[in-house]
Amino acid sequence: MPLHQSARLVLALSVMLSTTTWTACNQATNSGASAGASDSGKIPITTKSDEARNEFLQGRSLSERLLGQESLAHFDKAIALDPDFALAELGRANNSPTAKEFFEHLKKAVSLADKASEGEKTLILANEAGANGDTAKQRDYLEKLVATYPNDERVQFALAGFHFGQQDMDQAVEHYKKATTVAPNYSPAYNVLGYAYRQQGNYADAEQAFKRYIDLIPNDPNPYDSYAELLLKMGRFDDSLVQYRKALSIDPHFVPSHFGISANLMYQGKPDEATAELQKMADQARNDGELRTAFFGMAVVATDRGKLDQALQAMDKEFAVAEKKNDAAAMAADLQAKGNILAEMQRYSDARKQFDRSLQLIEGSNLSQEIKDNAKLVHQSNLTALAIGEKKYADAATLAEEFRLGAQASRNGVQVKLSHELAGRIALGEKDYDKAIAELGQANLQNPRNLYRLSQAYQGKGDSAKAQEFCTKAADFNSLPTLNYAFVRAKAQKQAGKKA
Repeated sequence: MPLHQSARLVLALSVMLSTTTWTACNQATNSGASAGASDSGKIPITTKSDEARNEFLQGRSLSERLLGQESLAHFDKAIALDPDFALAELGRANNSPTAKEFFEHLKKAVSLADKASEGEKTLILANEAGANGDTAKQRDYLEKLVATYPNDERVQFALAGFHFGQQDMDQAVEHYKKATTVAPNYSPAYNVLGYAYRQQGNYADAEQAFKRYIDLIPNDPNPYDSYAELLLKMGRFDDSLVQYRKALSIDPHFVPSHFGISANLMYQGKPDEATAELQKMADQARNDGELRTAFFGMAVVATDRGKLDQALQAMDKEFAVAEKKNDAAAMAADLQAKGNILAEMQRYSDARKQFDRSLQLIEGSNLSQEIKDNAKLVHQSNLTALAIGEKKYADAATLAEEFRLGAQASRNGVQVKLSHELAGRIALGEKDYDKAIAELGQANLQNPRNLYRLSQAYQGKGDSAKAQEFCTKAADFNSLPTLNYAFVRAKAQKQAGKKA
């Protein structure tokens, strides 16, 4: 599992919470915010309490080893010991099991930023910018940190995470490697370096990175979980299951491995067993985030087998968990997912109601104005997609142009890719295959639906070889459970001539 994958519900809103993680060093200041770098060339830790600092360091260590649930008690104790401890609030935010808690603690960290050092303040503001979807500002903050603290492995890691989130894998690999050069035993960098190599299709280097990760912390579950995910991607399902079960033998509560096992079982044609694994995950969930993820997995398995009504029921269960806590961001994300499922069922009017309700929840919440503005832009993309589904291409083109202008103004690379996706889908519907190929080629190609759409465009153009190439890529995407893959996997397998 890559760092802080729990941000899925925020990502679903296209708030674009970055994979950037909070960072600090092992050197601390004990008397207010320090000015400039610490003696070790790392971002200082500003706290009035040695005991609070030690609790923070324990929490950070657990967090970096993907033991987020275990880290919470340490961050909470650090905050209790020093209520002005800004980095502890940021650590608590980035390990929160719910969107509501994330935003509450991030807001507190921002309010305390002026009491910390300039480096800590910049880091906190970078996280805030990422949560608000302001990727240009986020990048500026992170590049400032790297210029000031080039020998802080966590700063290099943070900038790498930004590039990973923007799908600039060359830059991500460069900064992850810099982190390993600065600190050869810094295990998190090898973890996400493996994922970056995997995104590039460089499975050999990915495997070496994950094996190094295992060597560094062999008694932790996540290295085996991450290696298992690579094997899943490669279609080595039995080998992947061995690694996932190795992770669970170390920590039976490491729920991401249950999620990964369910993916393997689903792709092996065992949906009932996959659902049972997710039910096991739900039964032992320690927080709302783990429970919601289990229900989401059930929705994906149901979608993958074509039982979309069951998928909607699973999403209703996920929504109910968030509703109990009045978690607006999480509820809005669930309604987006329901809207997408309904659109796949061609129930466009019902889908529109879910998208409208999602936007209303965000607008009526106490989330930042930036998040609300971003939600409006995302809503525009949803309405465009519905118009495409209804074959109202003129309306779709008008909506898509409005979204394109908004995406360009935001300078958010992920949204710019989405604008190309919408333009490509319109061109595909209108059988302008050259334009469809040009636009979809600039879209998010880590979305298997776009790979499948490219296959359709090449098929329409009469290029059977390229159509087969992209169809096979879509069929063999082999990700952890996602709706986008579930929507097209069976169709892509059938078209590619593969056994389901």
